[in-house]
Amino acid sequence: MTRIGIVGAGAAAAAAAYALEQRDDESASDGISVTVLEKSGGLCGRAATRRRADVTYDYGANYVKSNDERVVDLLTEALETDGLVDVTDPVWTFDSGGEIAEGRDADDHKWTYETGLTQIAKRLFDRTDATIHRNTRVQTIHRGSSAGTWRLEDDAGDRWGPFDALLLNPPAPQTADLLRSAEWDGDVRERLADAVEAVPYRTIWTGVFHYPFELDLPYYALVNTDKAHEIGWIGREECKPGHVPDGESLLVVQANHEWSVDRYDDDPDATLEALAELAADLLGDGRLLEPDWTDHHGWRYALPEDGIALEPVRAAEDAGLYCLGDWVAGEGRLHAALRNGLETGERLAENVSN
Repeated sequence: MTRIGIVGAGAAAAAAAYALEQRDDESASDGISVTVLEKSGGLCGRAATRRRADVTYDYGANYVKSNDERVVDLLTEALETDGLVDVTDPVWTFDSGGEIAEGRDADDHKWTYETGLTQIAKRLFDRTDATIHRNTRVQTIHRGSSAGTWRLEDDAGDRWGPFDALLLNPPAPQTADLLRSAEWDGDVRERLADAVEAVPYRTIWTGVFHYPFELDLPYYALVNTDKAHEIGWIGREECKPGHVPDGESLLVVQANHEWSVDRYDDDPDATLEALAELAADLLGDGRLLEPDWTDHHGWRYALPEDGIALEPVRAAEDAGLYCLGDWVAGEGRLHAALRNGLETGERLAENVSN
């Protein structure tokens, strides 16, 4: 039995666990066991969903694009398609001056689920025998000197393992912290930590605004193309089938990096008020100043702006340590994370069988 430990239950981790299960079913090996340690109470990382009464909203990643064939097959063929919905309204653009223009919306699908994007990880993990421990924050990585196995220690002092291979799925800055503090004497550790630490990240502060009336707009969302406006994205959750009841509206407003960094630790109510003012000004609708309820979330490590040098990543795999996620794929998109997870899981399964 090959024992696999996974830190983080994001989309890439779920895809890797699924790929390992598929290869395990096809092989004549003694089998693979997967243990996942997730610091939060949820699954799918930044592809996060919340619910309030009869409203559902994706407050991190907004949807899955259909421009990767493997991911399309995964969502429409391999996994159950009940509740899979497509956002058919277009995405338009705006510039630093708030000038709105029709976007160049391609024919790609924009998929989510009636019950939200977290369904992706849930459905992938449901196809595996992985054991998932939520609210378990890994604090230290230990590498066995003789047996070549890995152990993990959480912030409560509990130890997990041993594992024959270890997958790290947290955002690059958090993965770098784990590598810096790891009890691992391998030569590649410092090179890998340096490479992971060099991945630049965008911070995003997100405000959620619900209104008891329906907005009449010709687009699903607006994206700031020059990255010079205080708002980076506004999405209308009512355009997602099953998310918002008829006659209501819910805006997910994501501030740009600089604005988010400046306000990250400010009073949330004041930040929500400022963000509502920006949204009302951009959309030219004073009613948006008075939502009937709000929500918010700060994503300190929201989106990688670049990828990682792959040489130390591959070198670490020789020792049984694998990094995965959108930051390894080099593109801060949900489909990129899923594709990277599938490929990493398959590569690990191949290495285990050899």
